[in-house]
Amino acid sequence: MIIDGQHYQSIWYDEAQDGVHIIDQTGLPHRFETRALTTLEQACHAIASMQVRGAPLIGVTAAYGMYLALRADPAQQVSASASLLATRPTAVNLQWALDRVDGALAGLAEAKRAAAALKLARQMEAEDIATCAAIGTAGVTILQQLWQQKADKDAPLNLLTHCNAGALAAVDWGTALAVVYKAAEAGIPIHVWVDETRPRNQGASLTCWELGKQGIANTLIVDNAGGHLMQQGRVDVCVVGSDRTTIDGDVCNKIGTYLKALAAHDNGIPFYVALPVSSIDFSTAATATSIPIEERGAHEVSHLQGVDASGALTTVRVAPEDAAISNYGFDVTPARLVTGLITERGVVAASKAGIASLKKGA
Repeated sequence: MIIDGQHYQSIWYDEAQDGVHIIDQTGLPHRFETRALTTLEQACHAIASMQVRGAPLIGVTAAYGMYLALRADPAQQVSASASLLATRPTAVNLQWALDRVDGALAGLAEAKRAAAALKLARQMEAEDIATCAAIGTAGVTILQQLWQQKADKDAPLNLLTHCNAGALAAVDWGTALAVVYKAAEAGIPIHVWVDETRPRNQGASLTCWELGKQGIANTLIVDNAGGHLMQQGRVDVCVVGSDRTTIDGDVCNKIGTYLKALAAHDNGIPFYVALPVSSIDFSTAATATSIPIEERGAHEVSHLQGVDASGALTTVRVAPEDAAISNYGFDVTPARLVTGLITERGVVAASKAGIASLKKGA
């Protein structure tokens, strides 16, 4: 992604310094800061505190976390993997990445583990960039068809997205927003309706910021406005990301995604999910009801972060002190509401057959 004329990734390895660096997303859009990760504990904190977030990015960060752990103590492979796995339960990329690292280290002497982990982490970083770019390319065909079918060529193609599935959710490009970026490159006039995405407001704080930096027209809306816009004919297509998708095509994504899918279905609007194959849980035991849904702290709901009139970053309470609060981080959209899955291997149906066609080499 381009930020003030300079290219950044959400995570990168600095060979000269032997260091792992991230964009700290907890300060955005008010503070753009990068941080160095030097220990396993810092990598775990980055994931748990959502300095990094988004399924693809979490996976790559976990791989680098294993390197940092093994660089300090090559004997802590098992405990380091367990610590990283415990940070966030829903995104399947976390387990996928740790399984890849464990596979690469199998049978290696302790002295060789750190180097092997670093090599794989760097490979996964590069793979994620290529994968997300390919997702974007696969999705452009869909948007081109929708644009050609659109009667009012004076209006842009209006796409609605939920949460942040952009470059900040991956190493670069992103998943749902990769489709947007590739569409803009292809000359499709596009405008994005951005759900605020309570309670952490990743749409407002991250997606609007990211799209703005890339020069993509966008409008922030409250979470409950999407259905109204669909009824008014002001949404042409919905594209969201996924933290975990089952072999039946059910999609787990940020809380509120299910409601957007219901509204899209009711109004005859295509609802696509853009995701890497690594976000698919190919376990036969994985079902919509078996996905672990993360429950986060009440503070995210009871308080809001922003800047005051002086520009100082501050947090204010918006709920009564004694309010009982529930904070589910994700929900599951049934496959029947999903028009298709946009992956780096092409667009497939959200069905067991569609998922099976992607399994080779997963």
